[in-house]
Amino acid sequence: MILARVVGTVVSSQKAQKIEGIRFLLLEKINPVTMEGKGDFVVSMDSVGAGVGEIVFYVSGSSARYTDVTEGKPSDSAVIAIVDFIEKDGKYTYEKNR
Repeated sequence: MILARVVGTVVSSQKAQKIEGIRFLLLEKINPVTMEGKGDFVVSMDSVGAGVGEIVFYVSGSSARYTDVTEGKPSDSAVIAIVDFIEKDGKYTYEKNR
């Protein structure tokens, strides 16, 4: 699983029938200690209802096809969780409601 920040959405009016109705998010991988973006982006299928600005876990490769939303779909990346907090060495580096 990889940590990322939702930085936007991606809209496509023409797409394969199997992925119609699925929401696509633009993610930027983050450093979990500094919470800074790494400038490395990926488009991911949203399976949890994440919003712009939220920190999420996403999976890639064949693991991306194991959610209820993405099962049997041509997916290489899926958001699978919204992060509530990140703690390292007894200190919170991220808290969702702060």
